[in-house]
Amino acid sequence: MIDHYRNLFSQQQYFEEALCWTVVQPLRDEITVDDLLWRLNGGRDPEERIMEYPREEAGEEGMPVLFVYQGEGAWGFLEFSQGFATPDHILTELSKESRVWMTTWHFNGGYTILYAADGKVRAQMRDFIFDEHTVQEGDQSILAEFRSMLDSLDSEDYRGKRSAALAFIEASTGMGIESEWLDVEEASVVILDNWNEA
Repeated sequence: MIDHYRNLFSQQQYFEEALCWTVVQPLRDEITVDDLLWRLNGGRDPEERIMEYPREEAGEEGMPVLFVYQGEGAWGFLEFSQGFATPDHILTELSKESRVWMTTWHFNGGYTILYAADGKVRAQMRDFIFDEHTVQEGDQSILAEFRSMLDSLDSEDYRGKRSAALAFIEASTGMGIESEWLDVEEASVVILDNWNEA
């Protein structure tokens, strides 16, 4: 599975610069994607738009731009323009009656993976790409398998470590990212405008 994401990064090199991948597994059927998008946008309906060239146009927005994907019992939200990390107060809202996994990085760093459930961030690992700077918070057993994946990689295998984060979330949720999702035109996107308001 790590190799799958290594290949994805080879094909979509810009992903290594900026990405936020959030997977939500609702625990009740009544929780819809519209509910989750409302929570993601801080309690407001987000803007939905068709972008002719999403990769180019998204960077001009200056706000989080999401591709939305449906999996088996899960929803994936991919912020692909600048690696805007989903804020903790949004993650806790998302995790009410749901399980939430997120990994993110951007051109200034921010290499983070976390798990939230029952309205709380339960486990988090920051700066996971750098062995000597990694900080773990919360229940370390939740991310133990991810830690093992990192330990199996060379300390300077940064692509491998990014790949491991995506592979770990896919193994935990069954929801992964496919490369054919990304080179699209005339694609539906969601633009958030309320992330930074607590």
